[in-house]
Amino acid sequence: MDASLLHALILGIVEGLTEFLPISSTGHLILTADLLGFNDERGKVFNIVIQTGAMLAIIWEYRHRFAHALIRVASERAAQRFWLHLAVAFMPAAIIGLAFGGAIKRVLFKPVPVAIAFIAGGLVILWVERRAHRRQPPRVDAVDHMSWRDALLVGIAQSFALIPGTSRSGSTIIGGMIFGLSRPAATEFSFFLAVPTLIAAGAYDFYKHRALFAAHDLGLFAVGSAAAFLSAFAVVRWLIRYVANHDFRPFAWYRIAFGIIVLATAYGGWVDWSVG
Repeated sequence: MDASLLHALILGIVEGLTEFLPISSTGHLILTADLLGFNDERGKVFNIVIQTGAMLAIIWEYRHRFAHALIRVASERAAQRFWLHLAVAFMPAAIIGLAFGGAIKRVLFKPVPVAIAFIAGGLVILWVERRAHRRQPPRVDAVDHMSWRDALLVGIAQSFALIPGTSRSGSTIIGGMIFGLSRPAATEFSFFLAVPTLIAAGAYDFYKHRALFAAHDLGLFAVGSAAAFLSAFAVVRWLIRYVANHDFRPFAWYRIAFGIIVLATAYGGWVDWSVG
C-alpha cells in the first residue's frame, strides 16, 4: 500500500475510534499525524475533513430518527424542537470558531498544549462524575425532554472543544451532565450535535484550503473517511450500551495517563514531537 494511503487509513481509524468518546479525536489526530510526519497545513485539513466519515456513522445509526424528524418537521412539534435544539446548540461553537479558529490553530495545534488539555479534561471528568454520584437524579432524562435553554448550554460547552485535546464529545457530554442531563441523554444529544458541527467544520476548512489539494487526493479522503465511518460505527454502538450502566471515569484516567506520557516523552527527548 502507498505510504500516503496507509497514513490516511491509520488516521481514519484513529478518528473513528476517538470522535465520540470523551478523549479528544483532534488531540489524537494531532499526535498521530505528528508521529507519521503528516502534520503540515494539508494534514491538518485532512484530519478535519475525515471527521465527516465519523459523522455519517451517526446518521446511519439514527437514520430512522433523522428521517422521522425530517419528514414530520412541518407538522409535528417534537420534530420542530429536534431541529431547533440542534440549531441553537450549534451556533456558539460556530460563531467562536469563525472568530478565533485561525488563532487557535496557530497556537494550540501542537503536541504539548494538546497533552495539557488531555490532563485538564480528565480532571474535569473526574470532578463531574464525583459530583453526579452525590446529587439528585438528573433533571432531564431524555433528549426529547430538553428545552432550548438546555440545548444552548450544551452548545456553549461544545465551544470549549475548539481547544485541541479538550474533546468535542467530552465537552458536550460532560457539559450536559453539569447542566442536568442524564448520562444517556447527554451522550445521545452529543451524537446528534456532531452532525451539523462536523459537516460545517469539514466543509468550511476544505473550502478555505482547497488549493492545497488536487484530484488525485480523492483517494486519501476516500480511504480516511471510510475507515473513520467503520470504526466510528462500532464505537457508537458500543458506547450506547456502555453509558447505560457505566460512568466516564476510565476515560478520565486514560486522558490523564496519556497526557503525562506525551509530556514526559516531549520534555525527556524520547520522542521527537515537532512544534510546527
